[in-house]
Amino acid sequence: MKSKIGILGSGIVAQVLADGFLKYGYEVKMGTRHAEKLSNWAGKDHHNASIGTFREAAGFGEIIVLAVSGKGAHEVLNLAGADQLSGKTIIDVTNPIEPAPPENGVLKFFTKMNESLMERLQKAFPEARFVKSFSCVGNAFMVNPQFTDGKPTMFICGNDDSSKSDVHYILGQFGWDVADMGKAEAARAIEPLCMLWCIPGLTENSWSHAFKLLRK
Repeated sequence: MKSKIGILGSGIVAQVLADGFLKYGYEVKMGTRHAEKLSNWAGKDHHNASIGTFREAAGFGEIIVLAVSGKGAHEVLNLAGADQLSGKTIIDVTNPIEPAPPENGVLKFFTKMNESLMERLQKAFPEARFVKSFSCVGNAFMVNPQFTDGKPTMFICGNDDSSKSDVHYILGQFGWDVADMGKAEAARAIEPLCMLWCIPGLTENSWSHAFKLLRK
């Protein structure tokens, strides 16, 4: 299994996932334009962790995690460099959330129904291997979620089976049941789960939940 993780992003989601990878023995390089945003994170007792530019993190990572806002995803990948992304698994955590107020608890997306942000990114960087994951749950539950009804389900999709296998392995370590929904087009269904997940939070301030796929 690949052991070097390059994380593009410096927000709470990027930090939570970085801590998760470090917990399970991976080496991590965080990529950011603003290293000061990671000052508190860097001050922790982190072994096997470092901070660099987006390009440095992408070059370091055998697997890359894209953990930035949906609006900024394309620009960040450009800064990372298509040559550094080529042939690599990119765990796409992004959602196409419009920076506008939700309507009755429903977020607004800047994509249309018959497209997804991940498809846009895959088209823009065809040599990279995108896998949608971690996009339908809050950061508090991304690593080793604990629920009374057992393991929650993480829905993934992507065009490359070997990359999905990498992500499946990581999700198993992180305590998730995994449901592979197929090729990149399935992100059209997975990304809106972010909307659904956020409704109880935005309307009732209830954020302690996750999805589970029941199989017979």
